[in-house]
This record gives sequence, C-alpha cells and structure tokens, in this order.
Amino acid sequence: MLTAIIVAAGSSRRMGFNKLFANIAGAPVIAHTICAFEEAGSVSEIVVVACVDRHAEIGKIARDRSFKKVRSIVIGGEHRQDSVRAGLARLSADAKYVAVHDAARPLITPERIERVFEQCRAHGAATLAEPINDTLKRADANQFDSRSGQVLLVTGSVDRHQLYAMQTPQIFERALIEEAYRAIYADNVSVTDEVSAVERLGREVALVLNDDFNFKITYPRDLPLAEFILQQKV
Repeated sequence: MLTAIIVAAGSSRRMGFNKLFANIAGAPVIAHTICAFEEAGSVSEIVVVACVDRHAEIGKIARDRSFKKVRSIVIGGEHRQDSVRAGLARLSADAKYVAVHDAARPLITPERIERVFEQCRAHGAATLAEPINDTLKRADANQFDSRSGQVLLVTGSVDRHQLYAMQTPQIFERALIEEAYRAIYADNVSVTDEVSAVERLGREVALVLNDDFNFKITYPRDLPLAEFILQQKV
C-alpha cells in the first residue's frame, strides 16, 4: 500500500499570496496536484498537510472533485520537515510505502508517480530528478557590488557533471523513511528534502530522470506557464 503525503503548509512568502489556491487551467494549483495522485493506480490513500486555516477549503476541493483517496488533512509544522513528520504520524497501519510530494508541483503526472514507485520497490528509495543543464557559478553572499545594490560577485565555477536537481515525488519504504526521520530529530538536524534524510543513513536512492515539466510554483511568473502546459496536455 502506497500513501502519498502532499506537503501544502508553506507560507508562499515569495509569491505574496497563497499560490496553492491560485486558479490555473480551471482549478486551484493544489487540486491539480492531488488529482495526479488520485489517478495513480498504486496510490491507496492521500494525506494532505496544510495550515489549519486552509483545511476547510481543501476538504471542499476534495468533495467537489470527488477525490476518494484523501483520507486525512493534518496541521503542518514550522518547517517542511516538521510537516512531513506530521504526515508520517497519520499513516495507516497497513501503509508499506510513502510518497512525499510538494503541493506546489501541479504538473506531476500519474505515469511519473508510477515510474518512481517502480524504482522504489526495486531499491527501497527513489526520487524524480532532473539533470542540471545550466552553467553554475559560486558566489559569496557576503560580497556584492555596493554600486549596484545586492548584486553578488562570482567567486568560482561549479562542475555540473553528475549534478541533478531533486524533484518530487520522493518515494520510500515506510520503515526506511520513518527511521530517517527519527534520526534527524534525534540528532537535531535540518533537511530540505527526504532524500537528504535517507542519505544520512548511508542508503542509496535511485534517481528517476525526468524529461517533462515538473517545476515548483515559486514566483508569480510560474502560474501562467503552468497553466499553458496544463492546457496543452488537455
């Protein structure tokens, strides 16, 4: 049994408004995200982690769109890892695998969820990832051009060979992700994703390379682009 934890408790500070409830292609961002997991055959249930003041709205979206797999809507924590921890605490007793996905990635598809799950069953842990194609530079945040405002100065180059940008879903055997989370809280460590938590245990994570759009809605400019892509898929 695969349970999906959809993390929707972020503050959207860079957007200036709650991006998850912005309407694109006829539905809120979060509705598109939930829909992909609703339609994925391997997913048995969905746990949504969100700010308490959005629970009623998410529940209404689930009812209006007849989402049958949304079993729990739980309160998120201060940080992303706290929200994931809250989701882990609400897993069904028979959940064997856990998928964690950012609610702000509405372009995920059931097919890609299944691809990652297949590799998780083979390796115990898997994530969607994208090769880095841009030239990367390193800059010192303490050094900037005072004449031009907050303009950082390049201090060196970063070899992009074998570098990959982590995406979600990230899918794990339940016992593994629970062990990883117990360890980061026991050691008082902060992580930005679940792969980082599992890495600390010395476990390998399979990267499933993604050649389709799956960017995270971060800035206002991302909304019309996501809408265009969704409309093209339809």
